[in-house]
Amino acid sequence: MVDLSAITRPVGRLVATAQNGLEVLRYGGLETGAVPSPFQIIQSVSMYRLRRYFPPDARPGATRPGPPVLMVHPMMMSADMWDVTRDDGAVGILHKAGIDPWVIDFGSPDKVEGGMDRNLADHVVALSEAIDTVKEVTGRDVHLAGYSQGGMFAYQAAAYRRSKNLASIIGFGSPVDTLAALPMNLPASLAPAAADFMADHVFSRIDIPGWLARTGFQMLDPIKTAQSRLDFLRQLHDREALLPREQQRRFLASEGWIAWSGPAISELLKQFIAHNRMMTGGFSIHGDLVTLSDINCPVLAVIGEVDDIGQPASVRGIKRAAPQADIYEYCIRTGHFGLVVGSKAATQTWPTVAKFVKWIDGTGEQPEGVNPMALQPAKHSESGVTLSSRVAHGTAAATEMVFSLARTAADAIVAANKSARTLAIETYRTLPRLARLGQINDHTRISLGRIMSEQARDVPQGECLLFDGRVHTFEAVDRRINNVVRGLIEVGVRQGAHVGVLMETRPSALVAIAALSRLGAVAVLMPPDVDLATAARLGAVSEIITDPSNLEAARRLNMRVLVLGGGESRDLHLPEHADVIDMEKIDPDVVDLPGWYRPNPGLARDLAFVGFSSIGGELLARQITNYRWALSAFGTASAANLGRADTVYCLTPLHHQSGLLVSLGGAVVGGSRIALSRELRPDRFLQEIRQYGVTVVSYTWAMLREVIDDPAFSLTNNHPVRLFIGSGMPTGLWERVIDVFEPAHVVEFFATTDGQAVLANVSGAKLGSKGRPLPGGGDVELAAYDAEDDLILEDDRGFVRRADTNEVGVLLAHPRGPVDPTASVKRGVFAPADTWVSTEYLFRRDEDGDYWLVDNRGSVIHTARGPVFASAINDAVGGLVAVDLAVTYGVDVNGHQLAITALALCPGGSIPSADLSEALADLPVGSPPDIVHVVPEMKLSASYRPLLGPLRAEGIPKPSRNAWYLDADTNRYKRLTVAVRTEIAGDQQ
Repeated sequence: MVDLSAITRPVGRLVATAQNGLEVLRYGGLETGAVPSPFQIIQSVSMYRLRRYFPPDARPGATRPGPPVLMVHPMMMSADMWDVTRDDGAVGILHKAGIDPWVIDFGSPDKVEGGMDRNLADHVVALSEAIDTVKEVTGRDVHLAGYSQGGMFAYQAAAYRRSKNLASIIGFGSPVDTLAALPMNLPASLAPAAADFMADHVFSRIDIPGWLARTGFQMLDPIKTAQSRLDFLRQLHDREALLPREQQRRFLASEGWIAWSGPAISELLKQFIAHNRMMTGGFSIHGDLVTLSDINCPVLAVIGEVDDIGQPASVRGIKRAAPQADIYEYCIRTGHFGLVVGSKAATQTWPTVAKFVKWIDGTGEQPEGVNPMALQPAKHSESGVTLSSRVAHGTAAATEMVFSLARTAADAIVAANKSARTLAIETYRTLPRLARLGQINDHTRISLGRIMSEQARDVPQGECLLFDGRVHTFEAVDRRINNVVRGLIEVGVRQGAHVGVLMETRPSALVAIAALSRLGAVAVLMPPDVDLATAARLGAVSEIITDPSNLEAARRLNMRVLVLGGGESRDLHLPEHADVIDMEKIDPDVVDLPGWYRPNPGLARDLAFVGFSSIGGELLARQITNYRWALSAFGTASAANLGRADTVYCLTPLHHQSGLLVSLGGAVVGGSRIALSRELRPDRFLQEIRQYGVTVVSYTWAMLREVIDDPAFSLTNNHPVRLFIGSGMPTGLWERVIDVFEPAHVVEFFATTDGQAVLANVSGAKLGSKGRPLPGGGDVELAAYDAEDDLILEDDRGFVRRADTNEVGVLLAHPRGPVDPTASVKRGVFAPADTWVSTEYLFRRDEDGDYWLVDNRGSVIHTARGPVFASAINDAVGGLVAVDLAVTYGVDVNGHQLAITALALCPGGSIPSADLSEALADLPVGSPPDIVHVVPEMKLSASYRPLLGPLRAEGIPKPSRNAWYLDADTNRYKRLTVAVRTEIAGDQQ
């Protein structure tokens, strides 16, 4: 055997490096799948947004949140600095320690109207207002924490309000005596004149963009910058090694920096460097003179021993500037950024801050390392950091870089081998599936029944079906399918017959659908919550197969009923002349197969299934060929990387296209075990995912809400789930699912009922996105669309114009094989004689090529303000922490449409109007709703989709504290009162 490892290992490492490098070039970094900590926007004004992280339970008797800490970011850094990663970020650590974290977000001034005209005083006054809001909401004094210039703001705001409602101040590397030690060893004797000149003649005319702020601060520590970049490059082949620090790297390398406004820089230079007024007092806040000597609450100064920006001598100036206050210090051997971001911040800074807050609050002891600050002499040296400290810190960093390079050389072979092995496994699974899919033509024999026969032939003793704690092999399931085929033949069902299937998601339903496929009949999948007579008529059903639990509903239809399954409850209690056949009583061994029977006769072009969808309250039948089923099944198996080691928990109803095309189809093609359950219950869910070793869970719409929102649900220890696959999951529920079941992630699919278009969000990085077309599937395009006139737009040559980036368009699919006769077929669309099928769904495609569902073409709400797209609104408000479900619908009021959004909240959740206004302020497309209201509960369909009918029937919501209307003057949401509702409703009361 020839050993090719000397070739494959370097090649594997090279391939991994290229893949990760391409992702970095495309997205600016590696996609980590990390999600920010949950927060509410409690207050939103032009100057700032006030965030409350991890909103507390609002129900009576709930645990009271801990002492509030309001964190302030410097002007040049984003407010997201406090939540770079949930586990190691400030807000996450403080929350776990029992602290109530708040963050003031001044935003990026270059993206806010009037932002580049802000000065320092604007920030201080805004911070003072935010303190009042936190005090009003929590009823407790506020601990004010600021990093770098944010700490300067904290000191200034505390002095401005004379410590009113402040429990303490915490500054991280925040200079006070700016002339005591200037960055980069600038001489104190020259600094005042230089600062005065820059304020008057430079920054009075220009601003500092974010990229320049980033570059300037990185130049202050070139060794550290070089070390981090080299570390990143040498580990680019090893994705797993990079991911834990990727969020921090991206934040400091690019995403965390924002612009400085010229007036603010000028005021900083003039007041606090040229005149050093934080020490001398007398700085002006909107005409009021303020001094730090008015601060009388406790202060903790967190000091970086090798901080070259907020140098120790400068930071310790607070002791002399605020003589009335008790001043403490806590020293860490780190630089400026390491005080609040990184491993030392996670293990030293934030745990100590939490203990300090509790100590001041009277619920803890004085933390170790926090000591009273000694009075420093008023002496302005050329530098606060000694030469020996600089040399030691720089030498340590350089030495660490050299040793890390040596370690990399030793680890390279292991990492390359791992990358190559992973790549080989995925290629081994995926390429044959895609190759087979590419070879399918109209005359290829392919069907659900055929794939199950192949699995039984290849691994007869392999585990196929899990139910009620028992396992059934592929051979046993295949035998059961063949027996049901014989029973169908015995009662006269022939190839091509349309047989209705009205059954619960149980083994008997799976077997019935597979048996109809093997026979060559058409399975008409009937949802139990629709008008069954209409469904039977649209599906041209000749007879119906059901289980005992649905027997009564099936008997009300004027056709023969076949009963299959039911386990131990086989007494059907039928009247004497009922047109019902119990198929369990047919002995398959005595049935003679007719000469016309050939197992699995279905060709790719043949009709295999009929599904149903509802548009505007009208039930529509959708035809699914064997090819469309195979496209979705093979694509799902490839996208989810399903294999024999997986167990797919098929909770999705089989009458739903996601259940048939995605979960069942993907599991069958992948050869995975299929686990079925008697019912969806939180206790049963947890028991069965552990009992069956479930690795993949299927879902539809809000199904998983029934599990994780149940008060009895408690996930402890580890779990085997790696993936959730399905369609329609609301964005808020999506976020909660990946949080609860970490490290599992969600693969969201979008499939039209006829299977012509299938999209998948494989990475899960963009919550709410439908992703991109499945590999090996058909082509899709977005046709530019005018929602006002309901027209597909054309170009100058008369062809349909392709929608631009983030422009609303109609999703078109390029068909392969026969087309559903009820589909909207268009020819000569983008080229002469071409053929496309309109899905009638509206999408937008973002800059990265990912598709986002906007609405259904027939469901757009046409208001006086313009079109309102329901899905875009639902995604926007669904991202709010307190929102469980969101639906948007239209109500006719005096001849015009009113757009209304209904919200169901998580247990204990509440919605501030500012949070709501912010969520709907910048919709990617369309207009916001006219009214938003909270409903106590939301009715769901059999597939767990929220029902609009009951909400629409209630008309305009009643005035309440949980109902808001869009104020046209301010474009913000305000409380819906009786007077406003009367004005909106007019004569329609």
